Amino acid sequence: MRLRTSLLTGVVLWVLALAWDLTGWDWAVMRALGTETGFALRHDFWLEVVLHDGARRAAQLALAVVAVFTVKPLTQRHLPSLALPWQALAGVLACLVVAGLVKRYSATSCPWELDAFGGVARYVSHWTWGLDDGGSGRCFPGGHASAAFAFWPVALAWMHSPSDRMRRLGRWLWWLVLAAGLVLGGVQTLRGAHYPSHTLWTAVLCWTLTVLMAVLERARSTWATRQDAVLNSRCSPLPHP
Repeated sequence: MRLRTSLLTGVVLWVLALAWDLTGWDWAVMRALGTETGFALRHDFWLEVVLHDGARRAAQLALAVVAVFTVKPLTQRHLPSLALPWQALAGVLACLVVAGLVKRYSATSCPWELDAFGGVARYVSHWTWGLDDGGSGRCFPGGHASAAFAFWPVALAWMHSPSDRMRRLGRWLWWLVLAAGLVLGGVQTLRGAHYPSHTLWTAVLCWTLTVLMAVLERARSTWATRQDAVLNSRCSPLPHP
């Protein structure tokens, strides 16, 4: 994926997230899923145990695999084409850390805490920063969705590979990450933990960080290439008169 395509993808994600916010459908969706006594699917086995707890453990395992393919242990000689640059691992960690920090300091409470669904909080838009809604907050963006979207840097790294096979694998992985993020975000919406917009903004955040890491890496590579060229020109022997 070229940088221009990556930037265009980011613009599309931003437009979709903003358009969804403007519709006001967040509240309509949650009212359709919940009642004054809460959300019936909050403790559903498949949603809570399999697709929440299980998916979180799967993401932790995936992060370990990314780390292994980044540091290139001895067993890596059998799978050299799967090697990952440090940029990919740094990108995954950046997505997880930034999403976690924003979530930690967010004043937005989860839908299941709202008084309309048996809780004590009142509805406040996640854009109304600093306004206490009466709940525990810390519910924006979607931490569960970020467990999938955070792996976009891996997909982008493979999409920049000189190998046609790896570029194809990277494209498939990009779409797989998108699908997984939407599914995990949807799971949390069904359980009453997050509005649909939280999933969209998590995708925006992770893709923006992915592209930023790619831009920084390109700038670093360009600078290093120029420095090498300057150094080589200074070390070149002078022509004989």
